[in-house]
Amino acid sequence: MSTTIDRLRDVSSFCRRGAPLPPDLAGWLAAGIERFLGREARDLDGALGLIQAQGGIPWWREDAIRRRDGALRRLSLMVCPTAGVTARARRIAELLRRYGASAWRIDREHPAMPPHYAGTAQEQLWHAFKSGAAMPLGERQLRTILGD
Repeated sequence: MSTTIDRLRDVSSFCRRGAPLPPDLAGWLAAGIERFLGREARDLDGALGLIQAQGGIPWWREDAIRRRDGALRRLSLMVCPTAGVTARARRIAELLRRYGASAWRIDREHPAMPPHYAGTAQEQLWHAFKSGAAMPLGERQLRTILGD
């Protein structure tokens, strides 16, 4: 499913730049649209392969969780690369609580990350919160995320 989402992001990027789609990407998109128009799929989600398993989580939530978890892993490598999982989870939980109670209250209103966050721990915090997945997280869940 993540490949489909990545492809859709690529299509969006090419379209925003006014650039032609590469043949493989154009072929994939055309085939999906044809499945939809030919009524082989009930909706575009199905035609493009974004169908969740019975009882599974929706693709957009899975994508948000994946982006959040990636940002949290990068954050842990930035702030405590040599610590064990428990120590990293404790430190990240503390950073999440602080950011959520302070800067995020202002940052959430902005569509883009503040430029001065680039390359800092704040950048990863911003990405984690902006992902749309549940935040902040407790130490137990963080140990699971960081232990991967």
